[in-house]
Amino acid sequence: MKIAFQMDPIGDVNIDADSSFRLAEEAQKRGHTLFFYTPDNIAYQEGRITARGQDMTVQRVPGDPAVLGEMREVDLAEFDVVWLRQDPPFDMHYITLTHLLDRISDTTLVVNDPFWVRNYPEKLLVLDFPDLTPPTTIARDLETIKAFKEKHGDVILKPLYGNGGAGVFKLTRDDRNLSSLHELFTGFSREPLIVQKFLPDVSKGDKRVILVDGAPVGAINRVPAAGETRSNMHVGGRPEKVGLTERDLEICARIGGVLKEKGQVFVGIDVIGDYLTEINVTSPTGIQELERFDCVNIAAKIWEVIEAKRA
Repeated sequence: MKIAFQMDPIGDVNIDADSSFRLAEEAQKRGHTLFFYTPDNIAYQEGRITARGQDMTVQRVPGDPAVLGEMREVDLAEFDVVWLRQDPPFDMHYITLTHLLDRISDTTLVVNDPFWVRNYPEKLLVLDFPDLTPPTTIARDLETIKAFKEKHGDVILKPLYGNGGAGVFKLTRDDRNLSSLHELFTGFSREPLIVQKFLPDVSKGDKRVILVDGAPVGAINRVPAAGETRSNMHVGGRPEKVGLTERDLEICARIGGVLKEKGQVFVGIDVIGDYLTEINVTSPTGIQELERFDCVNIAAKIWEVIEAKRA
């Protein structure tokens, strides 16, 4: 198959951790050809969805993850699969790109399905499952957020469309910084904030469960660094081997059918203790760590699903 990767610059990836690199590596191993382009190089041109990018051969060489060909323009409708793999923020740029990729859905399989990526951003899809999640409020109004904090005590405050642990704050019951943080966030963004009751179990780790076509295939535990509340690996969280609990499987059973139906082939959910906190559909990570811990080829499982869809 002809595979295109819409992602951030390939030269910047960590070959031992990046999930997009691992997906490309497995595709190449399976005989598929690869094309790479960055999100700034996709365009609508008189009815065609085009991209300016380069043919790509990936290689597991530190600091040199890919050999790229000459820059050229392609029609994305001529590809079998396009991977939507750039990182958030989930802003109007990102949303516009999902609209463009929708336009090739008759000929090309876009993974994950861009219509539902657009309509199921990670911190909003969980609202469909309130009994699985910690108490949550999404608001821009300071008084609403203050009332939630007064009710629940220690809380986590974060931007609604952020990623990688950026801008995440823990506020204790007696913390006096809420008004200042609200002023800071609303000063540069018109987006609401999300506030959730703090879960002390985060000290034991924030579990990333990987689902492929709606089915759980394993998990890793991400443990916060000393002095940190955030467990994201982008900010120093340490991955550890972990199994799936009965509660994890219950959560996956509840959400898996929806993910499969909506074309979300590769999803990473976040579970703290017994609570689902996020359903990551934009650019989930964790494949390489899970493969090393469990000695299972997760990338192959993902490609088996995609190849079956294109058969």
